[in-house]
Amino acid sequence: MPTRTRAPRRRGKLAPLAFVAPFLLLFLLTFVVPIGYAVYQSVMDVEHTGPLGLGGSRTVFVALSNYSDALSDHAFLRSIGRVLLFAVVQVPLMVVLAAGLALLLDSASARGVRFFRAAYFLPYGVPGVIASILWGFLYVPGVSPLVDGMRHLGISVDLLGGDTVLWSIANIVTWEFAGYNVLVLVAQLRTIPTELYEAARIDGASAWMTVRHVKLPLLRPALILTTVFTIIGTLQLFAEPLVLKPVSSSIDSSYTPNLSAYNEAFTNDNYHLAAAEAVLLALAAFVLSFGFLRLVNKKGGDA
Repeated sequence: MPTRTRAPRRRGKLAPLAFVAPFLLLFLLTFVVPIGYAVYQSVMDVEHTGPLGLGGSRTVFVALSNYSDALSDHAFLRSIGRVLLFAVVQVPLMVVLAAGLALLLDSASARGVRFFRAAYFLPYGVPGVIASILWGFLYVPGVSPLVDGMRHLGISVDLLGGDTVLWSIANIVTWEFAGYNVLVLVAQLRTIPTELYEAARIDGASAWMTVRHVKLPLLRPALILTTVFTIIGTLQLFAEPLVLKPVSSSIDSSYTPNLSAYNEAFTNDNYHLAAAEAVLLALAAFVLSFGFLRLVNKKGGDA
């Protein structure tokens, strides 16, 4: 009898693992293993032997040498500074714009909600490369109706120049991903009980007071989520500068950290340095994301 009772209990304990196992396997193969392999590549290098390096090559352990080379590369350091500046502007802009649009869609007086929801989300369905090509035509002088229109108004601006191309890229990124963040925020707003709105209305709260004291506090989890996503996506900036590079002399092969790692791997054939740069970028995303989460959680606890 004891053996019979233990077997069902054992199967009962293993049943949850059977459901979680496919996810764990995919997580291991698509996330943990690639990161581990990138870290391994970043601490290795190719050593050439013989006169003039013609005697063959072998892979050797070099510890943190690749990281030292990456951090001593002024072009790579400038690319990090560039995306950090980009994030300082892009992250607040994206979150505020998405929150404003989501609140408008959730407004009781809003009309055509389904149409505008689809219109906001539509750019997210356009691949980043295609979106960059479309906007590239709108930035190139002689082709762009935007540039020609501003020129007729007496405004002369080079949207692909050194001082403006980063913000032209920011415009593309905002156009691509604002709609996705709007849908996340709208979904959170739809979970707010209508009784809270009725209570606020009975207490004499205006529409702005309802937004400030009811909607925004309850929207906080979704705002944190979209902010973290935006921080990570901003640091991974790649497709937009890569596509605009042929039409802008201000974008070089090390314009962003991702572009620098791509160039080292597939142009300079230096996969180990590219891996080190990729790991450094991942660490920066990790530190900024979790630093932001720690900050907002600390403020939430103090409140």
